[in-house]
Amino acid sequence: MKLATLKNGTPDGRLHIVSRDLTKALAAPGVQTLQQLMEDWEGLSPALISLYDQLNSGALSDAILFDPAQAMAPLPRAWQWLDGSAFDSHGDLMDMVLGVKKEKSGRPLMYQGVSNRFLAPQETAHFPSEADDIDFEGEFGVITDQVPLGISAEAAIGHIRLLVQINDWSLRRLAPIEMRTGFGWVQAKPLCSMAPVAVTPDELGSRWRDGRVDLNLVVHWNDKQFGAANGYAMSCGFHDLVAHAAYSRELAAGTVIGSGTVSNSNYREVGSSCIAERRGIEIIDEGKPKTTFMRYGDTVRMEARLPDGAVLFGAIEQTVAKA
Repeated sequence: MKLATLKNGTPDGRLHIVSRDLTKALAAPGVQTLQQLMEDWEGLSPALISLYDQLNSGALSDAILFDPAQAMAPLPRAWQWLDGSAFDSHGDLMDMVLGVKKEKSGRPLMYQGVSNRFLAPQETAHFPSEADDIDFEGEFGVITDQVPLGISAEAAIGHIRLLVQINDWSLRRLAPIEMRTGFGWVQAKPLCSMAPVAVTPDELGSRWRDGRVDLNLVVHWNDKQFGAANGYAMSCGFHDLVAHAAYSRELAAGTVIGSGTVSNSNYREVGSSCIAERRGIEIIDEGKPKTTFMRYGDTVRMEARLPDGAVLFGAIEQTVAKA
């Protein structure tokens, strides 16, 4: 099933079922918001899945055209946003460039970010200053129903109800300043963005395996392809990240968990999902970075499709502007 939230003048929007090809939509009857659905997935989703099948067959005459420009983030605001760093090739490269030596503890890396609002997929992203080194970060993510405290990774995978695509904006100049305090990020991590459509894992078929999204995330910066790294290279799956987060607390329905920047060890061939990684490669290869960070007016586009070219989450397409 595919779901989107369309604008209706409220902070949480109106939940819609979206056809598999992302051309049609139908307001979800009896379910106003995605948060409502996540809080009673078992009770509410069967009826929506039935309507989804009818929508795909063309049997619903009251369906409307789906317009991504009218979409908010699928979950416009969430109780909790937890972002992992599950791609070792990215983390190892950044540590090498920064001269950081980390002990390999085997524990997933994760921080808690701002979740009071996620930017819409075509919403302009506003930032205080270009001097803060504006960077995009392409990620995959999951949305869970309520997850019990102390759950195992094997059981946690059953609580992953939806998959999403995320742009985790970063201000790179501020990140090391905040990291050195030992308290974590606040200013360096502004609002994230989501692609217009959230999908149930079965929509990926065999490309959802081992708790990972086995798809390329294609990133364009100012209309030039910047990267196409594959999401399967996570050092731990999303079920592991869910279990890690729930070790000492239950997770509220509607918790969003990110993969961290999608990255592959052959990044020189496939490209990168963020500018910082590209600059890190340049430092190693050429002694200094030559790629600049984003400027006001720049655009970024991110999209993951199935191997046959079929649409999945839709695209994130954003412009950077001054706050």
